[in-house]
Amino acid sequence: MFSPSWIRSQLITLPVPPASSFAGRTYIVTGANNGLGYECSKHLVYASAARVVMAVRSEARGHKALLKIEAETGKKGVAEVWPLDLGDFASVKRFAERAKTELEAIDGIVENASIALSEWTLSEGVETTMAVNVLGTFLLAVLLLPKLRENAIKSGVAPRLTIVGSNIAWYQGPVMGTKGQLERINEDIIEGLNVEGKWPMDNPRYAISKLLQTYATRQLASLLPVSETNIIINWLSPGLCKTGLARHAKFSSRMQIGLANCLVGRTAEMGSRTLLHAVSAGVETHGKYLNDCDIKEDEIPDWTSNAEGHKMQERVWADIVRRLEEVQPGCVKRALEP
Repeated sequence: MFSPSWIRSQLITLPVPPASSFAGRTYIVTGANNGLGYECSKHLVYASAARVVMAVRSEARGHKALLKIEAETGKKGVAEVWPLDLGDFASVKRFAERAKTELEAIDGIVENASIALSEWTLSEGVETTMAVNVLGTFLLAVLLLPKLRENAIKSGVAPRLTIVGSNIAWYQGPVMGTKGQLERINEDIIEGLNVEGKWPMDNPRYAISKLLQTYATRQLASLLPVSETNIIINWLSPGLCKTGLARHAKFSSRMQIGLANCLVGRTAEMGSRTLLHAVSAGVETHGKYLNDCDIKEDEIPDWTSNAEGHKMQERVWADIVRRLEEVQPGCVKRALEP
């Protein structure tokens, strides 16, 4: 952060994809009641999407956001609020079943919802940051992939699965950088990270969760080539944005992030353009890292993409799969089978 190139990238005006990219299509946006998810949902409604499912943990806040979108766009009956708590795997399964039953098609899924916590709590027996950002996020993905494949076959139009990650995945801060941390774990990675007091919370914990997202998204994309599925899977960093993500962080972290946002932070609307780009981008983005509405594979550090990085990628995915199969036996196999 605060390198000249990063500051320049934060200050550029990002493009908005043409409305024709979204018109008449159906989208799911998680974490849609505020911040990037809210702005992304509003853009999709503006662009004449046929249906926008705003997936939210709090239905009350979701309905307030829906009313605001309808008032600002002048369009009613397009967006709708569905409950989804990524830290509650039964909630994820209910949401996925509803989507498969009630949505005729799914043209794009924007997995935007994430949390950053300063205190250790458990969800489904796993520290909550990991439960939500990693396990819940990929449980939703694998449960809905068969629906995306079905849509791709019927319509011939490639649906998108977009994971909103962050370049903080390569964080090298004063407390703990991400480089080399997963390599310290000899056992199952999720289990190794699930030891209270062993790993610092706040930014370092959030960064590790985003690193796991990075590895898992790339591995999932490699297992589902577009040539076989007609599904485009990508992941992105929205940059530093003025959202409520840091609201649960320590006071010192909130002050640091707040100062950075005052200087070079993007508005939530500007940041949401990166989500819109990813969920409408072409086959060339499959399995790729996107930043500033462009492919930025050159920004990925070598230690995540060299031979050792690929070994870690496979290991992370295998450990995530074991957890997902415990939650819903056969879910990953069904997501990957032709």
